[in-house]
Amino acid sequence: MNPDKKIAFEQILELRSAIIHHDYLYYVLAEPEISDQQYDALMRQLIELETAWSDLITPDSPTQRVGGAPVSSFEQVRHSAPMLSLGNCYNVDELRDFDRRVKELYENEPEYVCELKIDGVSATLTYRNRTLTQGATRGDGQVGDDITTNIRTIRSIPLSVSDKMPSDFEVRGEVYFPSDEFEKMNAQRISDGQKPFMNPRNGAAGTLKMLDPHEVTKRPLRFFAYTLLSDDIDLESQAGVLETLKRGIFPTNPNWELCRGLSEVEAYLNRWNEARNELSYETDGVVIKLNDIRAWNKIGSTAKSPRWATAYKFSAENVVTQLLDVTWQVGRTGAVTPVAELKPVLLSGTVVKRATLHNEDEIARLGVKIRDSVEIEKGGEIIPKVIRFIAEERPVNAEVIVVPSKCPECETPLVNDQEEVVSRCPNWQCPAQVKGRISHFASRGAMDIDGLGSKTVEMIVSAGLVNDAGDLYSLTVSQVENLDRMAELSANNLIKGIEASKTKSFDRLLFGLGIRHVGKGAARVIAECYPDLDALSQANPDDLQTIPEIGEIIAQSIKDFFQFPPSIELIDKLKAAGITGKQDEAVSIPQTLAGKSFVLTGALENFTRDSASEAIRERGGRVVSSVSKKTDYVVVGANPGSKYDKENKLGVVVVNERGFIELLNN
Repeated sequence: MNPDKKIAFEQILELRSAIIHHDYLYYVLAEPEISDQQYDALMRQLIELETAWSDLITPDSPTQRVGGAPVSSFEQVRHSAPMLSLGNCYNVDELRDFDRRVKELYENEPEYVCELKIDGVSATLTYRNRTLTQGATRGDGQVGDDITTNIRTIRSIPLSVSDKMPSDFEVRGEVYFPSDEFEKMNAQRISDGQKPFMNPRNGAAGTLKMLDPHEVTKRPLRFFAYTLLSDDIDLESQAGVLETLKRGIFPTNPNWELCRGLSEVEAYLNRWNEARNELSYETDGVVIKLNDIRAWNKIGSTAKSPRWATAYKFSAENVVTQLLDVTWQVGRTGAVTPVAELKPVLLSGTVVKRATLHNEDEIARLGVKIRDSVEIEKGGEIIPKVIRFIAEERPVNAEVIVVPSKCPECETPLVNDQEEVVSRCPNWQCPAQVKGRISHFASRGAMDIDGLGSKTVEMIVSAGLVNDAGDLYSLTVSQVENLDRMAELSANNLIKGIEASKTKSFDRLLFGLGIRHVGKGAARVIAECYPDLDALSQANPDDLQTIPEIGEIIAQSIKDFFQFPPSIELIDKLKAAGITGKQDEAVSIPQTLAGKSFVLTGALENFTRDSASEAIRERGGRVVSSVSKKTDYVVVGANPGSKYDKENKLGVVVVNERGFIELLNN
């Protein structure tokens, strides 16, 4: 390195260190030491030096936070471990039930870490060699969108870290808008003639999905970290995780607390329920986690959420408006539910025009009538619901809500489903059910058919072109382009989207079939044990119940589905179109690892963690997160973590990368 370049290199390192230090003070600690003008001067000096010596630019330089050109779409990435959603509780009794269930599965008196539940968007950050290499959304919990370029614009997220952190690790947390910054941004949008965002959470979600990182950097997003995953560090407690993240200069919410026993948890909840309005960000509750991380695997999870954690939701904001009418909505399962049509009102940052009344029993319990003044809230801060009417404000012309005896869509007499306390239309060909089933099949979490939104489904069903999801694969461009608001280009794109869906994985297909009680999580664990429709259709309920997360109700529902004549017809159509769920049938991969479980630890030369996991699953094996007596193989790469030590104690078979490749090729 010539002398001039060496001097420039030393100046660049010094400027980067100073800027990173001031970013941490400003964005994480909120304790700036220099003015904005002084900060800008440091950044200008760094940009000038890196422009003159472009070969000295590195990905973790502060100048590279907006280094990417706009993208046309986001790639999808599979998470190294599932990003499970949390179960909710809304009162102390439900919280005590959670505590009781933990105690039944945990040998000691539990300690809990309580953390404020930030009202933002979940994201995961991957670091390799202590440098940020990828950022992704939660997505469906298994697969999310690669939003690395947008994540890099968030200045509270470090682009690289010191040796206080392990070499390779993953951080999970919440991207959010500070309240005051959100209000300033909305005021500017109004001033610029743009539509303001309705609330900080929607604003954060929309910002992370922007395709131009230069626009994202104009939005004042922040990040709180709360999870650390790494094979290179022995994590024993959630409190320890938060302290480790803080030492690694990750922003963590300072208001967490270690609570010894449920009484301390309740005191924390009461304190923050009162003080939450004083915070500089939105929070809708508290996340309560068992502090002992080593017990998490033993306690386990359901298909949707961990048993060792829950989210306590604060009471929702309530508002009063007028009930204008009640309409009856027919879902894809035939359930007929009442919907309250309301005089528009602002509730928790969004304009609410409709709310659920659940079922006719709830209407009777409430005693509500049309034209009543009603109080509404957002159940779990998500779905608006009517909770009572204001008796003293009832008008003289209030009308009794008439419960239909026939389906509002097809006029078939309704039947009562005692199991779910709901009226149901038994007509499988009911137009509303047909449209609902096809929309569900095409939805993003299922077959993700591009161009097949609810309006297009409405058109193709009303035109008599399709009667079930299987008919989609017989559609032609000439049939579709003649529909209203459709042209040749739109028709071509739709048919391409339908054709592309043929390659979707079996768990997506299974979820898309809409089998009662089979959600995304259940579909995923079933698909790990049954490779395609043929195999699953032959399974009996007893076999299905050997899958840990599958109980009697789900097992019987699956069996009933495959014996139902319209389902048989649907599956025949799918098979005729080449859709069975089996991946790449032309080059079928032998299921040589069927029934075997693997743990991956350390860095592999020829595989990423995702590609190694996928190779195992393609051959029928399962990838689990921790070593136990039931583990068949531990695959060890460079710099293995504590899992390597654990397998020695349990006597599990260990293979290096060469041995792993031999297993795959066997």
